[in-house]
Amino acid sequence: MPKLFKKLSHKAGLPPGTLVHVGERKAEEVKITIIDYDQTGFQEKEVQTVEECFPFKETPTVTWININGLHEVSVIEKIGTHFGLHPLIQEDILHTGQRPKMEDFDTYILLILKMLRYDDEANTVRTEQISIILGPNFVISFQEVQGGVFNPLRERIRTGRGRVRRMGADYLAYALLDSIVDHYFILLETCGERIELLEEELALNPQPETLQAIHNLKQEIIFLRKSVWPLREVISGTERAESPLIHDDISMYLRDLYDHTIEVIDSVETYQDILSGMIDLYLSSVSNKMNEVMKVLTIFASIFIPLTFMAGVYGMNFEFMPELKIRWAYPALWGAMIVVAASLLIFFKRRKWL
Repeated sequence: MPKLFKKLSHKAGLPPGTLVHVGERKAEEVKITIIDYDQTGFQEKEVQTVEECFPFKETPTVTWININGLHEVSVIEKIGTHFGLHPLIQEDILHTGQRPKMEDFDTYILLILKMLRYDDEANTVRTEQISIILGPNFVISFQEVQGGVFNPLRERIRTGRGRVRRMGADYLAYALLDSIVDHYFILLETCGERIELLEEELALNPQPETLQAIHNLKQEIIFLRKSVWPLREVISGTERAESPLIHDDISMYLRDLYDHTIEVIDSVETYQDILSGMIDLYLSSVSNKMNEVMKVLTIFASIFIPLTFMAGVYGMNFEFMPELKIRWAYPALWGAMIVVAASLLIFFKRRKWL
């Protein structure tokens, strides 16, 4: 299961703006890629040093700088200093447990959100913080690990398909957000399939492992809700931002993205309600099984109580018991016991207890 809480103790006592990486190191080394384009041209390259990104700050073309790996603080500090990022913003980028948010500054906009993916091998949800800086003609994205979420967008830029090459940096930032939100639907489909399998297992033969699987999935849905719920504030704030960095023709795309975000949140809440109901159903199923067992035991007890009584009466060692001298007393007692047992069975059958 994903961790709902991160350790922050090593930041205690440090002054605000101190650059410390909080979180796991998820990349072997920092990888920096640059995609620079306009409607007529395109170039893509991987650079070895941060300083190679600096000339793209003032170019008239749109530049996308993507940084994979946040564990080297000096890289974030250098690029943040050159592009005019406040130390507190750099601190938020390095703090991988940051709540999704949007902050509008005069010269740039900060967007922080969560990328979620399902790990088939570990059978759990993996999370990654993605920070996006939107400038006048550049977008800087910070990822914890290299992934393929943005590969379709890169391919559209390379081939010139769609409108991304004809639009500005604000549309590129929107496209990054859209790629992340679209990936949420893939994760929701996986969770939906797991819920269907658990429902089938719950209906046929619930086991203690079923309850554990439901509990694990519920924890993942709670984690998903924690990551997705603030996203609607991020999209809504970006849409309402009166910033010269976001043009009017992007507002329509942001409204559509906001609708997708609401759909994701509704699906997450629906799954959460379904899983809560499944836990109640499991407990009811276990209770019904126990009731069935108790019902069988009660029926057997009801049959054998009168037989035990009869056997106990004639097992007493009194000298003057007239039935003991009768020749047919033993088979008569057996007959009486059989009649009593058969009568009780017929009674239970008519009451539909059997």
